[in-house]
Amino acid sequence: MRVSRLVVREDVRRALDEDLGAGDITAGLIPYGHVAHGQIICREHAVFCGREWFDEVFQEIDPRITIEWDVDDGDPLIPDQVFCRFSGPAGALVQGERTALNFLQMLSGIATVSRRYSDALKGFGTGVKLLDTRKTLPGLRVAQKYATACGGCVNHRLTLAESFLVKENHIVACGSITKAVAVARQHNSYSKLEVEVENLDELQEALTAGADMVLLDNFTPQLVHEALKLNQGRMLIEVSGGVSWDTLKDYAIKGVDFISVGALTKDLKAVDFSMRFSYSGT
Repeated sequence: MRVSRLVVREDVRRALDEDLGAGDITAGLIPYGHVAHGQIICREHAVFCGREWFDEVFQEIDPRITIEWDVDDGDPLIPDQVFCRFSGPAGALVQGERTALNFLQMLSGIATVSRRYSDALKGFGTGVKLLDTRKTLPGLRVAQKYATACGGCVNHRLTLAESFLVKENHIVACGSITKAVAVARQHNSYSKLEVEVENLDELQEALTAGADMVLLDNFTPQLVHEALKLNQGRMLIEVSGGVSWDTLKDYAIKGVDFISVGALTKDLKAVDFSMRFSYSGT
């Protein structure tokens, strides 16, 4: 997944506005012209992500800051690894420290858990792929989905305009799965059409209606097996709801195409990074 510089800049400017407000009064205590040098240390096993956002924070604050990286997004990190070094005006560095580290810790945390899930699915050998969801922090969807991709996840739709996903409320409003699919085809016959189903009867209706893909919502593993027999490879199958690290293997069934996990972006756990500074005069 590629992320435009414009998206990164907008994310960063929004975060800096939130943090700096009218200015950093504490950074004003640092004598003008003082220079700081620093490094970032990883305190745990992790997957690195967020380099562009980190760089943009300091580019926005003071372009004189220089940053050197030993890693790229998607690279593994080990405890006590120094992976970034930087230097520049001390006041500017302390102004951007928290915002830059917030991006790095959050996005690396998402990439780390995504890698854990995606590696586990590969290890099961059933061909099931990991999908992310739209359960993202408002305003940070692109960044979070980029992080899941760095961890080996397949991105589901980024926006509601990309494809149809007919869910329970759409079905109720339209009157039935059959009617919802028919209306969707009239509106746009080219976009992929996925239907969320809650039981085998709804699955059969989605099949008959001609959906491209079906989302099995909160099916037990036993019901997933029955759904696969009914489908016979005619539609792509996504399993969602109730899938956790503890149940992942139970749902990684041969014939299932995707497992989507909202926890990748919703249940955030930041990676433990330390940013250390040393100071000198002009």
